[in-house]
Amino acid sequence: MVLSTLWILLRGIHFAVVLLLTGSAFYTVLLAPARYRSRVTQRLAGIMLSSAAAALLSALMMLAAQTGLMSGDWRNIADADTWQAVLQTRFGAAWRWQIAFALAAALLVTGESRWRQRLTLLFGLSQLAALACVGHAAMRDGWPGLFQQINQAIHLTAAAFWAGGLLPLLILMAEARNIDRRADAIRTMMRFSRYGHLAVTLALLTGVANSLLILGWPLPPQLTLYSELLLWKVTLVALMVLIALFNRYWLVPRFRLAGARAQLRFICMTQLELLLATGVIGLVSVFATLSPA
Repeated sequence: MVLSTLWILLRGIHFAVVLLLTGSAFYTVLLAPARYRSRVTQRLAGIMLSSAAAALLSALMMLAAQTGLMSGDWRNIADADTWQAVLQTRFGAAWRWQIAFALAAALLVTGESRWRQRLTLLFGLSQLAALACVGHAAMRDGWPGLFQQINQAIHLTAAAFWAGGLLPLLILMAEARNIDRRADAIRTMMRFSRYGHLAVTLALLTGVANSLLILGWPLPPQLTLYSELLLWKVTLVALMVLIALFNRYWLVPRFRLAGARAQLRFICMTQLELLLATGVIGLVSVFATLSPA
């Protein structure tokens, strides 16, 4: 019971920090204008370093927890032969790559050079791809299984851009108060908003597809604990979409008219959106361990 709870907690932490690392890297590599990238990299350095380190640590701890869960005895965590047996499983094969990608990201993230940031983004995306190879997304073999894993990888990438980009967005709002950096900060945020439409759309479409692949069609008439938690996730995501639309199409156009008041509301609503995203990650961490049936 303790290991199961620990696994859920570690899974939530790992998802959150990998999303944050990748979402931040999108800013430093793709969203910030060339002359502003160095400044954005400096402002996000603390977040990226801590999230990369947390991703590596949580990945190692998840492997240890999974070793105890698969063996049925937490004391086997100290047994090298049990570790070796777990690493030979389907989970272990995917998780070796997960740890390797996390280690590479942790080693590269501290540099400000463009190639280091590009590689950090690449290894962040690689961690998301490896996550798509475990859990319910890996329930099928052959071409159907490959399609489901690709769909899940796209889903996680879109979620990283959207949810993982919210905390950096709040930091850029603070940057926009500086008159020397305001234009570049606003341009970066507008790029996030523009491409965010695509990310949200992809997240919703792939999320629906993944749910249908797991639950089947037609949907089961009786609700299970898995489907109940999935409905709660859908509700929270719907609220996130409404907040994002409200921010973009109601508050942003009023920045010039209402000034600081509209900006303060934008910050508060984005903080709420970030809180909802945290709730979504928590729910996913729980129902990912449950049987859909």
